[in-house]
Parts: sequence; structure tokens; C-alpha cells
Amino acid sequence: MIRLPVLRCPVVRRLAQRLKSDRRGTLAVELAVAMPILIALTFSVVEFSRYILINQKVERTSATIADMVSRASALSEADLTVMLSASATIMEPFDMATQGQVIVTNISANDGNPPIINWQRAYGGGKGSSDFGSEGDNPTLPNGFSVVNGDSIIVCEAYFDYEPLFITKLFKAETLRQFTLFRPRFASLTAVLP
Repeated sequence: MIRLPVLRCPVVRRLAQRLKSDRRGTLAVELAVAMPILIALTFSVVEFSRYILINQKVERTSATIADMVSRASALSEADLTVMLSASATIMEPFDMATQGQVIVTNISANDGNPPIINWQRAYGGGKGSSDFGSEGDNPTLPNGFSVVNGDSIIVCEAYFDYEPLFITKLFKAETLRQFTLFRPRFASLTAVLP
């Protein structure tokens, strides 16, 4: 062990002993080391929870709007406008009018012809576009799904432009999307009344 000549001085030795046994301030040092980790962990949990919540709301919006439309016995433009605008309430507190979009589509097959998109209506200002196609086109259907002759389906697609609030390195901006398929219950709903 190396002895420093300064420690031979009784005043310096007492000061060194006092500093060695003094534990004040260790909590502050430990907190300073742990605080950035705790803050990062808290923000990550908040952002992950927000991502899950938006995903659930997009799924719920898609299912609810498809269900409402498929229960109608006839549809008018006013009926569809009211039903589609309900998506803003379902998505609260997230802004569906500017960051999301809901697209409702009717697809049917008749007289042995391939399925066709009879009509399509949308609500919201998000970047989403229909994965099924446009009005008047033959739809792009999911693998393993077909529309048989004489059948009609209602498709509701919901999109939301997710942007992380805190941890942009861990969470990336993306468009969350869900779709739901229902058969109309009381009529084919292949036309929308004015």
C-alpha cells in the first residue's frame, strides 16, 4: 500500500476519514444514474400502450361500421354519411377526420359474372386507399375468400396514420389498417339511394 505524505497530517487524515464514512449524497448519485433509464422506460410503456390502443380502435371502428351498414334494409347517401361519421366517435380521442379514413364497399357477384364493386363511400382525411379496388372494378379479394354467384358482401376498411409521440427511434410512423367483411342481413344493398 502506498502512503501519501499528505495523509500524515492529522487534519487531513480526519477529513479523509469523515469523507470516507459520510454516505450523504449517494442517493442523489444513484438517482442521477437511474433516472434516464426510468424516464426512457416510462415513455416506451406509454408509447407502446398508445400504439395498442390505436390498433384496437381501428379494429373496433372497422367492425362497428361494417355491422351498422350490413343491418340496413336500404341505404341512402344520408344514411351512409351518418354511419361513416360515427367512426369519429369510435376513434376518440384520436382524430379520424384528419389522420384516419374509413371506406365502406359493397361487392357482389351476379349472373355467373366475376364479383364487382357496386359502390364505395369514404370518410376521413387519412392516406388510406381501398385494398379491394375502386367502384366499378373487379375486387382484389383476400386469399381463400370468394364471392359466390348471387351473394353480396359489405367490406369496411379502417386506416389510421400512426405517428409516435415520444420514442421515434423505437416506434416508426405507419398506417394501421384493418378490414371487416359482413353479409347484408336484410337486403343485398347493391345500390345506394339518393
